[in-house]
Amino acid sequence: MSIAITSAETLTSRPPDLQGEVEVEALNISCVLRQQPISVTLDGPTIFLSALALLLVVHFLEPYHAELLIGLVPLVLLIQNDYQNFLNLGPGGTPSTFAGYIRITWFRLWSLNDPFVPPAPDPTRLPTSGILNRYHLPYRAGPRPIVAGIAPQRQLDQHGSRGCYRAVRRSMEKLASRIPKKFGTERSCLEKHGLALFARHPLQTNCQGEICHVHDSDHSMHMCLHPDDIKEVLDKGWGQRHPLAWRSRFLKSPVSPDFVMIYAPRDDEELQVICNVIEAAIWYTVAEDIEMTTPLKST
Repeated sequence: MSIAITSAETLTSRPPDLQGEVEVEALNISCVLRQQPISVTLDGPTIFLSALALLLVVHFLEPYHAELLIGLVPLVLLIQNDYQNFLNLGPGGTPSTFAGYIRITWFRLWSLNDPFVPPAPDPTRLPTSGILNRYHLPYRAGPRPIVAGIAPQRQLDQHGSRGCYRAVRRSMEKLASRIPKKFGTERSCLEKHGLALFARHPLQTNCQGEICHVHDSDHSMHMCLHPDDIKEVLDKGWGQRHPLAWRSRFLKSPVSPDFVMIYAPRDDEELQVICNVIEAAIWYTVAEDIEMTTPLKST
């Protein structure tokens, strides 16, 4: 199985859908992906009013209540800053509300200690091995991107090119058009945003057979891979595990233990590698060798 880089083709018909018409997504970055450290800037009047309020609190309240009130101020500022950073990651699988923030804050307590350690293989699950070792993946050039968040989880830098992003979308749509009885494209079941590739008859039933989805904001992807392939991706620097990719007897994670983030491709060479990884995700989902053709990003 190999990946072929070809010139772009124009689809004469929309790929078959699984749940209705494919959502038309914006092709530009629709949110500001940044995480701000907490900082407080006080001008003259604010300093005066703060000092006056502090004096009144100390004078009129019991020491216990004064200490509690003063201690709550930095806590409120920390929560406000953290909530704003959550909103700055943009739309994702979790509603951009304070209730959604509370849910993610709870799950943050159970995040993986190290997202670069592969999961242990499960000999009872099929397929029994991965396929990325066939490709001899190169090492990704440069440092890993900075990644933040849980749901959503996004790259804060190295977003890749819009040409590569379009090429990934086209390759998914072309596969669904070429083999409509096995694959389709729709809005992501997990993210509730972004284009996703689905298997109609999945071996691994991850969110209605979702194979992978691409994020419109940072151009990265999420998908499930065989533990062998996860190790290859981690070792070569092409991605990292999702913070909630674990299994527990006592607490259910919203994602599968084999759920990984794949960094956004930055050029044609990286685009080819990413399509190899998508083929590995297809293999893990349906246990079939499926070849994808990828338009050049410049077309």
